[in-house]
Amino acid sequence: MKSILLFLFLPIALCAQTVDKAKKLYDEQKPVEARKLLLTVKKESKEFAEAQYYLGRLAYDAKEYDQAEEYFEAAIEVNDKVADYHNWYGNTLGTIAGDANFFKQATLAPKMKGAWERALELDPKSIEARQSLILYYQQAPAIAGGSTERAIELANEIVRLKPAEGHRQLGNIYYREKKWAEAEKEFVAMVKADPSYTQSLANFYINQKNYDKASLLFEDQLKKNPEDMMAIYQLGKMSALSGQRLEDGEKYLRKYLAYKPQKNEPSHAAANMRLAQILEKRGKKAEAKSLYELALKSDATLKEAEEGLKRVSK
Repeated sequence: MKSILLFLFLPIALCAQTVDKAKKLYDEQKPVEARKLLLTVKKESKEFAEAQYYLGRLAYDAKEYDQAEEYFEAAIEVNDKVADYHNWYGNTLGTIAGDANFFKQATLAPKMKGAWERALELDPKSIEARQSLILYYQQAPAIAGGSTERAIELANEIVRLKPAEGHRQLGNIYYREKKWAEAEKEFVAMVKADPSYTQSLANFYINQKNYDKASLLFEDQLKKNPEDMMAIYQLGKMSALSGQRLEDGEKYLRKYLAYKPQKNEPSHAAANMRLAQILEKRGKKAEAKSLYELALKSDATLKEAEEGLKRVSK
């Protein structure tokens, strides 16, 4: 009898193991292997919805958005009680809408809004769903439910859940409304709540061309940690953008170029471009030209490097 029961429940256990193994592969950034495993999960399996969800995530990562939409719909059809399924379904529709014509956008708008609202209903503490809805309320026209007031309400809800992120969202809302003083106030409150958000405040100052305030933020970080490579890079970047303290900026960038950037840190291509901008400002056109070329060789999408190369090649 025990052997019969074991035989009956073995397929279920194997499916669970399959999805768990696929999730591990996904986390390890092995999409091909993960997808291959997930496709083996049959529709009658209890793990089918989760398998479809991760197939959707893989398709989304691969920018196969129409396929991602189908996978998320399949996951929701089997189990509509998981907030992440609805949240990523909404994200996918939002991405598709970004490149769609007006008529398709009008069709997708209520679907994506409904998906994020359902995610929030299932998980009242979801910050991700609120972030998506904030963007929706800011970007949608009034006829489609757009509302700055509602976006502010949601951002204030995030303040109560995660203060720094909530203040960041409020800062972004006010920035979009061109209410600079209110935006700065929120970004400053954001950094007070969590100093790891300093880059967002610095970006605000950079966009306002207030390079002195941005530099002060990174100088303060460097005092706390002289080997903070992000601060070192950013100080070099400030010099390249402002034309001030060019010698110091050059030293910072050369130090950064001797360092191996980690994931999500500025590339050597970006650092070479900023160093080229400094050398160009210092009248060293030949050196600047070489660095612009080196930057573009590594990353052909750097428009500022392309523009700089044209200037120094005249």
